[in-house]
Amino acid sequence: MGCGVSKSNQFHKHSRKAVTTIRAAVLIQRWYRQYVARTEMRRRYTWNIFQSIEYSGEQAQIKLYNFLGYLMDNFTPSSSESEASAPLQTWERYFCYKNIEVPEVYSGPHLTFPLTLEQAIGLLDAFRNKKQLHSRYVLQLLLETWRLLRMLPNINRISTCHSKEVTICGDLHGQLEDLLLIFYKNGMPSLEKPYVFNGDFVDRGKDSIEILLILFSFLLIYPSDVYLNRGNHEDHIINLRYGFTKEVLTKYRVHGKRILKLLQKIFSWLPLATVIDQKVLVLHGGISDTTDLAVLAKLDRHSKKYHEKKKMIKKMLKKRYHSKNSSSEQSCSFHFSKLELQMIYINLKGSSLTVVCHQILDLLWSDPMTQNGCKPNEVRGGGCYWGPDITEDFLNRHNMQLIIRSHECKQEGYEFCHNRRVLTLFSASNYYDVGSNRGAYVKMGPDLEPYVIQYQASSMTRELTAKQSIGRTERSALKVLREQLFAHKSDLICAFRGFDTENAGLVSLSDWACAVESVMHLNLPWRMLRCQLVTCKGSDGMIDYNAWFHELHIEQTLLETLYRHRSTLETIFRIVDTDNSGFISMEDFRQTWKLLSVYLKMEITDEAISDLAVTIDSNQDGSIDIDEFMEAFRLTDKKSRLERGRSMFMGTATDLTKLDEDPNV
Repeated sequence: MGCGVSKSNQFHKHSRKAVTTIRAAVLIQRWYRQYVARTEMRRRYTWNIFQSIEYSGEQAQIKLYNFLGYLMDNFTPSSSESEASAPLQTWERYFCYKNIEVPEVYSGPHLTFPLTLEQAIGLLDAFRNKKQLHSRYVLQLLLETWRLLRMLPNINRISTCHSKEVTICGDLHGQLEDLLLIFYKNGMPSLEKPYVFNGDFVDRGKDSIEILLILFSFLLIYPSDVYLNRGNHEDHIINLRYGFTKEVLTKYRVHGKRILKLLQKIFSWLPLATVIDQKVLVLHGGISDTTDLAVLAKLDRHSKKYHEKKKMIKKMLKKRYHSKNSSSEQSCSFHFSKLELQMIYINLKGSSLTVVCHQILDLLWSDPMTQNGCKPNEVRGGGCYWGPDITEDFLNRHNMQLIIRSHECKQEGYEFCHNRRVLTLFSASNYYDVGSNRGAYVKMGPDLEPYVIQYQASSMTRELTAKQSIGRTERSALKVLREQLFAHKSDLICAFRGFDTENAGLVSLSDWACAVESVMHLNLPWRMLRCQLVTCKGSDGMIDYNAWFHELHIEQTLLETLYRHRSTLETIFRIVDTDNSGFISMEDFRQTWKLLSVYLKMEITDEAISDLAVTIDSNQDGSIDIDEFMEAFRLTDKKSRLERGRSMFMGTATDLTKLDEDPNV
């Protein structure tokens, strides 16, 4: 019996240990699940912050597109209609490189044409080692590319065979490190290794011109094995805001203007899409319920009627815009990019002007959605959202099986949707910050099954733990968000005062969240973000919004964050600074504001403009540099030098805001 009792005690002892172990395991599991949930929550709202701010900027850019185009058409000599309709021979002479000498001290790569594979590899190695290609060779290479592109169709058609795999790459956005890694992992373009690059080669990154020159080099060497689709960022006005124009003018100060003008020509001739084996459609943005590849394929960019049609449509659109009672359908004509405007000028029988315009806009700007149907893409300000039913109908009508598109940054570098019939592909890793996302490319053989390869180009990401990576990205996103909030300080204070009926400087959390969203329009979880953004609280959990702005101000380290419209103002400055000297003459300034007064239908006297110019020219050197130009629009709580200018012509800063908010712009 004693043994029985001993065994029973031993059994109960083991049982208690087992129960304790199970409880501990459950607690650990519960803690781990909570940890994963919190990490995922941080990852999601960090991602939402980056994307919301990015799309908000694109929406503002589209609204400003027509004003900037108007400014260029009327201010920049090279944008005049007479030059736009000039014969190709005239442009060939303008882009001639033969009078540009290469000095003996030049240590970069030398090019001879036709290009060879060895030269392309040498160019790639030179860019890897931070060397720069001489402007003579840049113009020569671009000119050869332009000549080739003029012979290509609007929609490329390629085929695979048992010995070939096609590699498709998404957005690169000036990140040379990603392109070099793709070539290292997958091999360089060749007869046995064709590539499709799906647009958005430029902007945001610092090596956009190098990426273009590499891609154009391989295009010239393998014209039947390298295919380039146009993205929404292959547009010279978009480039003004997002960095590519500044990059080219910085790297090529003497001949930068000619290089940019030639690139503008090249962008307008890039194909719109690529079809693989008649079954897979590769295009940058997306489709809509009206997309018809047959219509897009018939657009004749070589038509002799092109320039006559261009002038006629351009005058019609200007007349529509300046009409006081223009309808929403008419005003939307001004949302189209230069490529779209060029396309609608073509006399295409059997297709209405509006349908053709919208089809091209959709190709460049659209995004998929989970719901059925098709609706305007109000988040980006252009293109549409299309659902799985639109995908199914389009693929059935065209006897296809898959759409590969880019245009959206994805955390894993790719994402399937619409029952795996739409694949989004993004090749710029670490797009928002180091560790924010992977890049990816796709390999596709004769079976047309996409095989996705992921990567991250920065070696720093391999040194960070998952927790460190998320923390770094989160801090970067919150920093950008705080800058955006501080830049909208005046509007936010007005919104807070609408809830603060007692003028106590306090608002509830609910009112704070409503006020912030009403001003920012970012569709973010503000209640959840409050702990990250607000540390100062009043009594009873109320938020002291004046102290909050003081807190935000302390965190600012860059003066540029104090400018509400800094991107727009920098863009305007670059347009007006036609000789790329970094200075605007008084006469150029007067001419610019005269154009602005006409565009905004404001009455501004020459004397008022001259007085404003003198006010902005703080060092009285007779010209206006970028710092003086930006300082004139600096947001401050106190009256500044701009107050005198505002009274002269009815609130210029307010009118800049109207440009952002006017639905007709």
